[in-house]
Amino acid sequence: MTTAAISGFFLGLSLIVAIGAQNAFVLRQGLRREHVFSICLTCAASDAVLIATGVSGFRATTGALPWLEPALRFGGVAFLAVYGLKSLRAAIAGNAALDPSGAEAQSLAAALATCLALTWLNPHVYLDTVVLLGSISTQYPGRETAFGIGAAAGSFLFFFSLGYGARLLRPLFARPAAWRLLDGVIALVMWTIAGRLAFLG
Repeated sequence: MTTAAISGFFLGLSLIVAIGAQNAFVLRQGLRREHVFSICLTCAASDAVLIATGVSGFRATTGALPWLEPALRFGGVAFLAVYGLKSLRAAIAGNAALDPSGAEAQSLAAALATCLALTWLNPHVYLDTVVLLGSISTQYPGRETAFGIGAAAGSFLFFFSLGYGARLLRPLFARPAAWRLLDGVIALVMWTIAGRLAFLG
């Protein structure tokens, strides 16, 4: 039981540490100190739901519904392309430093809507959490639940560390150029992921 949980923890953690659309958004919210707890909780809880779905055998459902994967894929492409354009515009036109007292705050509803879209419209999330983790969990017969709990714990640790650890970078983002660079990188990440999704086999 313990071995399965530890394996799930480290595997789940390894799958989400790479910079992606969701992680970039959490980082940005952490830097702005806007709705950090809610955003981190939403990301981690979403991962937990997807991991539980994979461990319980969702792969059979995707096999029975061949239209589901391309629908998720192209929905993700469209969303990431638009979000990337928004970030590029901010990178080009942005000239504000990190000033919590003067920055226009995003509402909790808007932040959560963006967070949920970045999570649930990204087919890579399904491939990692549902398909990959679901497949590997079968290597621990009778201990799949422990494996899933470990993987979910890895997600909670990562997102809360990213969201609240971002404040350590606040002095750097007191400069407008740093914000413009971050927005530019986010746009590049979004479009790179969208391009890969669009041209998947």
